[in-house]
Amino acid sequence: MAGNSASGISLRELDPRDRYKLLCGVVVPRPIALVTTLDANGAVNAAPFSFFNVFSESPALIVLGLQHKPDHSPKDTTRNIHRDGEFVVHMVDEALSAAMNDCAVDFPSGDSEVAATGLATLPSVDVKVPRLVAAPFALECRRHVALNFSPDRELLVGEVLRVHAREGLVDETNMYVDLDAYRPIGRMFGNLYTTQRDTFALERESHAQWLARQDARELKDA
Repeated sequence: MAGNSASGISLRELDPRDRYKLLCGVVVPRPIALVTTLDANGAVNAAPFSFFNVFSESPALIVLGLQHKPDHSPKDTTRNIHRDGEFVVHMVDEALSAAMNDCAVDFPSGDSEVAATGLATLPSVDVKVPRLVAAPFALECRRHVALNFSPDRELLVGEVLRVHAREGLVDETNMYVDLDAYRPIGRMFGNLYTTQRDTFALERESHAQWLARQDARELKDA
C-alpha cells in the first residue's frame, strides 16, 4: 500500500495512471475549456481540457494543462499554440456538452473536429483563430508563457484579450453573469460530469463581523 488514513498516500509511490485517477477524483468539479486552434493548413482544431482555470485578472490570465502523446510528441492543440501562440477557450454549457465530448474523439491529426461535428464558427477580433458560435462564452487568448515540466506535461499561461458572451448571459452594467441562463457543466472523473444548478450562497464577513458573531454565540451559550 502507498499509504493509509494516518500517513496519507504518497503520490511518488503511485504509478502515473493511479496518480491521475486520484487527483481527478479529488479535485472536482473542474471547469472545461474547449480550445480551438488553427493547424498549419488552416483547419480548425477543437479539443477539450479540464486541467484548466482562470489565474489572474490583472493581467487577465488563464492556465491550461497540455498533455503530450505517449511517444512524447505534442498533440495538435499544443503544436498549433507553439507555432502561432493564439487560441480561443470556449466555456462548455449543458447544450454544448455532447459536441464537446465528440471533440474528444481521437481524430487523425489534420482532421478538423469542428468540421466533423458541424460546429459553426465566427471570426475572432484579436486573434486569427475562429470561435465557436454555440459556446456561451469564448475567450480570445494569446500565449503568455509555457512551462515544460516533463516529456508529457506542460503548463500554458494565456492572456485573455477579449471575451464574447451569448446574448443575455452578462449584465454589462455590473458585469454579472446570469448563472441560470449560463448553465455550465463541470468535469468530475472518468465519464462523469456535473451540472451547476444546485447552488448556495455564503457571505464573506469582515473580521469585525466575524468577532461580533462569535460574541453573540458565546452570550447565547452562556
